[in-house]
Amino acid sequence: MRNPFKSGDKKIFSHIVKDEDTVNFPNEKLHAVYSTYAITREVEWVCRLFVLEMKDEDEEGIGTMVNVIHHSPVKVGDEVLFTGIIKSIDKNEIICQFEATCNNRIIASGETAQKILKREKLERIFNSI
Repeated sequence: MRNPFKSGDKKIFSHIVKDEDTVNFPNEKLHAVYSTYAITREVEWVCRLFVLEMKDEDEEGIGTMVNVIHHSPVKVGDEVLFTGIIKSIDKNEIICQFEATCNNRIIASGETAQKILKREKLERIFNSI
């Protein structure tokens, strides 16, 4: 594992909200706005952008925690900007704070974490369940 980062380093990416990102439960389309669970997927991705530069070929990242506070709705077709900021790196665990904005409005904030493990260790864990 490499660590070229320090606390405060940032990664940014944008996502255009699609219909499949809206609130859809089994047998029920509830709201035509960006769902909290779709936001969570993007939050994990913004932290993974750090992991991609840190992991060695025989390693992989795995999510360990997500805390999303959903502040405001976003419509389909709107662009959401995700900013991930390294809060801390402790051994093989990366903790990121994030903020998601749309049209200069905060739509979500919180924290997420990932650990970098050897692929063979992950396979052993997955095969044991």
